[in-house]
Amino acid sequence: MPNSHPTTLLAEVTHRCPLHCPYCSNPLEMNRASEELTTEAWKRVFTEARELGVLQLGLSGGEPLVRPDVEELAAHARALGLYTTLVTSGVGLTERRAARLREAGLEHIQISIQDSDQAVADRIAGMSAVPQKLAAAAIVRSLGFAFSINVVLHRANIDRVSEIIEMAASLGADRIELANTQYYGWALENRQSLMPTRSQVEAAGAVADEAIARYRGRMQVLYVLPDYHEAYPKPCYGGWGRHYLVVMPDGRTLPCHGATHITTLRFDSVRDRPLRWIWEESPAFEAFRGDAWMREPCQTCPRKEVDFGGCRCQAFALTGEAANPDPVCTLTPLRRIIDTAVQEATGPPDYRYRVLTPTSERA
Repeated sequence: MPNSHPTTLLAEVTHRCPLHCPYCSNPLEMNRASEELTTEAWKRVFTEARELGVLQLGLSGGEPLVRPDVEELAAHARALGLYTTLVTSGVGLTERRAARLREAGLEHIQISIQDSDQAVADRIAGMSAVPQKLAAAAIVRSLGFAFSINVVLHRANIDRVSEIIEMAASLGADRIELANTQYYGWALENRQSLMPTRSQVEAAGAVADEAIARYRGRMQVLYVLPDYHEAYPKPCYGGWGRHYLVVMPDGRTLPCHGATHITTLRFDSVRDRPLRWIWEESPAFEAFRGDAWMREPCQTCPRKEVDFGGCRCQAFALTGEAANPDPVCTLTPLRRIIDTAVQEATGPPDYRYRVLTPTSERA
């Protein structure tokens, strides 16, 4: 049983989405609409999460706005005292829906933007979505929501970090998250096309550092480091099963949004088990808590209290064993896997991505 409680729940209410971004963090085999939890089931999950101590809720997807019950879900979350964020592409966020969400008590909206260059943004998204995103941003500001912009960085857009930050400022964002691509799932499938060069990463980091200082007090600029270019792994979500819960559209419950890629684990569903049991007792959540599971050099490394061995999803994706050290770590011989991938990242973007055919109504 864990000695901590979850603070954040990411509710992936659907995998349906009009976009087909090549770095999508959703599973390669996504849930169909017929598999999604009902409105009442989601409300029960939110109630159980609040009873566990959860304070923050993300309504995510896919594109959550394809579900007509998002307003009802937001109202229920508000009644429970959850601080709720809608994580959206902006496609489908009309003034009417935004006003209803505001009335329901939704506090925060995060809109994803693919690039400041519209042509590249359209190629990445797989559709012409920029006008809808800009209109959605204006609506969000006019209604007084807390407003964040998320941009996934990769080889095709990382050279325009400065322009992207200025775009976010011009749209009135309170916060911009510059998230370097994490390579598992669809992103791992497209790694050779997405991976930026080391010089690109270094230049983007310098731009972000300058913007963090310049916009302090006006707009929060968050730069998520690219772990392939770091010496040590990040403490993924503060450690496996310590603070974070993800419930997929079909009810399977995970300690992080990439965990479905670990095919050696079985993740229990809220259809079959209470959320408390899943958090406190399920084998999947217990699998990598503590340090008994760790292999060398992690087991005797003082950094195990800092990064908890790194990302289990990345270890599985790159080595086939989730208990192996995260290959990002330079203290393990597995680091050669990362070094090889970085060395192969050369040249301009070629846009040859493997993606799921976009649809908002996957049957």
